[in-house]
Amino acid sequence: MNHLLVAPVLLPAVVAPILLLALRFRLNAARAVSLLSAAALLGIAVALAAQAATGRIQIYRLGDWPPPFGIVLVHDRLSALMLVLVALLALLVLWHAVATGLDRKGWHFHPLFQFQLLGLNGAFLTGDLFNLFVFFEVLLIASYGLMLHGQGPARLKAGVQYVVVNLVGSTLFLIALGLLYGATGTLNMADMARRVAAAPTGDGALIGAGAALLVVVFALKAALLPLHLWLPVTYASTSAPAAALFAILTKVGVYALVRSATLIFPDGVLPSPLTPWTLPAALLTAGVGFVGMLASHHLRELAAYAVLGSTGTLLAAAALIQPEPLSAALYYLPHSTLSTAAMFLLADLVARRRPGHGDALAAGPDFAGAGVLGILFFLAAVAVAGLPPLSGFVGKLLILDALRVHAGWPFIWGTILVTTLVGVLALARAGTVLFWNRRPGEAVAEPEPLGHVTGPLLGLLLALAALTLLAGPAVDYARATAAQLAQPTAYIRAVLGPEP
Repeated sequence: MNHLLVAPVLLPAVVAPILLLALRFRLNAARAVSLLSAAALLGIAVALAAQAATGRIQIYRLGDWPPPFGIVLVHDRLSALMLVLVALLALLVLWHAVATGLDRKGWHFHPLFQFQLLGLNGAFLTGDLFNLFVFFEVLLIASYGLMLHGQGPARLKAGVQYVVVNLVGSTLFLIALGLLYGATGTLNMADMARRVAAAPTGDGALIGAGAALLVVVFALKAALLPLHLWLPVTYASTSAPAAALFAILTKVGVYALVRSATLIFPDGVLPSPLTPWTLPAALLTAGVGFVGMLASHHLRELAAYAVLGSTGTLLAAAALIQPEPLSAALYYLPHSTLSTAAMFLLADLVARRRPGHGDALAAGPDFAGAGVLGILFFLAAVAVAGLPPLSGFVGKLLILDALRVHAGWPFIWGTILVTTLVGVLALARAGTVLFWNRRPGEAVAEPEPLGHVTGPLLGLLLALAALTLLAGPAVDYARATAAQLAQPTAYIRAVLGPEP
């Protein structure tokens, strides 16, 4: 077995207790260890991605128990993509939190951050539905703490709502697991795929009920309409670095939908009674997200609705579970995550330079660094809206082209293009208010040199530029990933061996 495969789970699982028990009151040492851990995770993720690019599916049996009896980690092209995305985003967000001093507002920021990475990496690597539930709970518990970091009544109110919604989702997840285990006798995803395919007709209703509940849970995690109401208030209320990291949380739901649809239920993402509603729900989610951007009163709220809109666009392609739409969605997925994270970090930099006004989309006094931040806002806005020349434009073109296989493609095209236009108007309004419509008067003092805190934001924008310049290899990787997902037999054989 390749022991590097367990490192994305093991490293944060070891570092988090060290930070909590030994470095709790030693901030500088905790910062150094946390940053080194995040950098190491990025290096490990890139090394594993290079191995996955060969098309080989690797497994790691914890305790060397043979599946389906033991815990197994599975690494393929899709897992590799998600691990690299998590590690890159985490390193840049952590850098921003340290540079702006957010981690000073509580003793547990760094341990919670590492536990969050543990949950994310575990969710993308596990080959077992029950352990997917466990890693969901780990990342959710850590996200509760990160969401409340820095305190405040609005943050506490949003945090309570966030906890309640996710407790309901966790309960439904457990019920779904019970139904599926009762029908198939296993929770190993590869083993369940075999048993679902060979299930007797009488078990179809039980399996369908379990699958339907799984879809509801994953749709809740992805904030698919009408299960989206928790996202805008949560992301707009928490600190900007936490919200930037949370940009990947909706993609956990998308990942789980795609993984279960292509592996366990390969005939479609949803059981037949719900299948017709997947694509319309995704398009409505995109519409609500981009219209919400236009109605936002704060830049952080606008970024939260941008997460919702981009996730809807992503799911519009992923819902078809066909190679071409799925490959377009896989190219657009990292773009949507990095671009919305960049907008959250930018909102934080703006708010720090407008005391009394924060990131409110209202005219305020001139502030130091407005010119530089205006340029960075323009680049981030181009990325979020999906305009040329950045990767969002390439991703949306791929999605539009791939969705021509659907009979209702004119309506789908119209929805995506109109929502893009609404997003452009919202971002143009925000930029005009923040950087042009400033009140005359003395400029506000700069809290810190701008060059000390713009590095993470520049890193995200450079990552988007790299995704644009390397669009050819990135699209090829996305297509190879979609082709691998379309052949679940290879995954099943890698985990269970040849069928007897």
